[in-house]
Amino acid sequence: MDETKKLVRNITKGIQEKKGSGIVVADMTGVEGAICRYFVICQGNSPMQVEAITESVTDFVREKSGEKPVKVVGLTNAVWVAMDYTDVIVHIFVPDLREYYNLEALWEDAHLTRIPDLD
Repeated sequence: MDETKKLVRNITKGIQEKKGSGIVVADMTGVEGAICRYFVICQGNSPMQVEAITESVTDFVREKSGEKPVKVVGLTNAVWVAMDYTDVIVHIFVPDLREYYNLEALWEDAHLTRIPDLD
């Protein structure tokens, strides 16, 4: 399996571990000028959950893939956290900011895959 796809799968599992919801994987490989190969977009219901999801993704990916994010920004307020794994950028929002920025529509040329929420 392609290492980047494995990374995306491990990021998704880290999100699900803390009940992150609305997971969307945007395949950016066909988008001219894209800054990465994939966006993973999700949400937590509160800044506390956004922080917990961020920590879970960091731990899960380090354990399963041996990788650390190059940079993590947004933890001060934890309403929109971006995690840079070079080929994959993870966006973790609170619901109102996710709706406002609507990254899925912004990158409409990307192929979007919606991951069902876990119960």
